[in-house]
Amino acid sequence: MKNFKKISIITAILVLSLAILTACGGGDNADKTIKVAASPTPHAVILNSIADTLAEDGWTLEVVEFDDYVQPNVATTDGDVDANYFQHVPYLNQYNEENGTDLVAVADVHYEPMRVYKGTKDSFDALVDGDKIAVPNDVTNEARALNLLADNGIIKLKDGAGLEATKLDIVDNPKNLEIVELEAATIPSARPDVALAVINANYALGAGLTPDDAIAFEAPDSLAAETMVNVIVVNSGNENTEKTQALVKAIHTDAVKQFILDEFNGAVQPKF
Repeated sequence: MKNFKKISIITAILVLSLAILTACGGGDNADKTIKVAASPTPHAVILNSIADTLAEDGWTLEVVEFDDYVQPNVATTDGDVDANYFQHVPYLNQYNEENGTDLVAVADVHYEPMRVYKGTKDSFDALVDGDKIAVPNDVTNEARALNLLADNGIIKLKDGAGLEATKLDIVDNPKNLEIVELEAATIPSARPDVALAVINANYALGAGLTPDDAIAFEAPDSLAAETMVNVIVVNSGNENTEKTQALVKAIHTDAVKQFILDEFNGAVQPKF
């Protein structure tokens, strides 16, 4: 009987020790890797600039790059990554509505002025009747592109169309321009086939385009500049996790702000 009691006590001690070890050194609490889905540039570039800062606090940053605007949200929703960084809030809201997801923005980071880039023509004045202009085919970025063209007098949009504008809101098109809706990532490679191309900054940067290749850009005080801020996104309920807070803390620094200004030569603007 004494031996049985000894065995029971030893077993209890082992179980308690294992529980303590699990709590202190295993399971989720021991997971010190922050996985973030991102577009290659500027998002992944900005994230990689904070890897050392996170490491100083004991975190390992793993950036998973995607070339489209859908898979980063899928990976976040499925829990394959802890967060993503590639989109602005209007796109996020649209994605949630269309997919029944509950992704939330936790930090503003930067704004990318959309630009009109040269294709077969190098100015608005060079456009002729029937020329093609490529624009992104997702709702929010197409609206930005159309507003940018309207701001430069190329087309006129219905009053109040704002950042929900579509081709159906074009009320005046003096040169009968053909607005060609394309997947945003493919527009840089389509430039030889269109007169002009309206391109998101991340895809323009990825294609090696510079502001010198552009003929127009969104103004810093435009509605888009105040609305289309790129954000860190997580699943609802993860806003205050250690990982989320560590990530936001590492990004929201003067050093990152200066890095963005220096690295992208004005093509990307910090917004925090």
